[in-house]
Amino acid sequence: MAQRGRASGRPAGKAPARTAAPAPARTSPAELAARRARLQAVIDPVVSGTGYDLEELSVKQIGRRHLVQVVIDGDGGVGLDAIADVSRAVSRALDEAEESGTDLIMGEYQLEVSSPGVDRPLTLPRHWARNVGRLVKVKAGEKSLTGRVVDADADGITLDVDGKEHALNFDALGPGRVQVEFKRMNEISDEELAEFDDDSSDDEELDDDERDDEGEER
Repeated sequence: MAQRGRASGRPAGKAPARTAAPAPARTSPAELAARRARLQAVIDPVVSGTGYDLEELSVKQIGRRHLVQVVIDGDGGVGLDAIADVSRAVSRALDEAEESGTDLIMGEYQLEVSSPGVDRPLTLPRHWARNVGRLVKVKAGEKSLTGRVVDADADGITLDVDGKEHALNFDALGPGRVQVEFKRMNEISDEELAEFDDDSSDDEELDDDERDDEGEER
């Protein structure tokens, strides 16, 4: 069930003395990994059932709550409507799992569903296939190549570098990076461009008051 922080009323008069709240207990990396595995067992089938791929699932502790971040992608991209639909489906599945007694995450948590940005590394064949036509930079052996992806299949890619095509197998490639072309900026969504912004706020320790009205908390 979604939970949101609420301001509680207090009779007028002298404010009672306040004691410092104890610092929240930190969740160990091993426990975070275990929670992520439990969440993935619930979330992965739901995302697949909607026709998308679960690209990334992370669990972070932020103050007294946890942040569950789900990144999805599909062959035709992911629009805002699709993100909203998947978010509702995942939320229902998590509610049902908790109601059945599955131990997912203790306490409140916030669920965020998003699509990958253009700075997402290309590591799987489907990543390359979804970026045919784009300019990418990739390390192939000892060389660093920048070229346009002409084709991609289960074995590798064809990269056009300065008019010359190179057939490259995946086992010889490092992670690829899409290069932003200013002459093609109109082809890139605002959501993708936002991924280039400083995301350091994700790692900040925010207190309860700062997080109360941001997103859906569970």
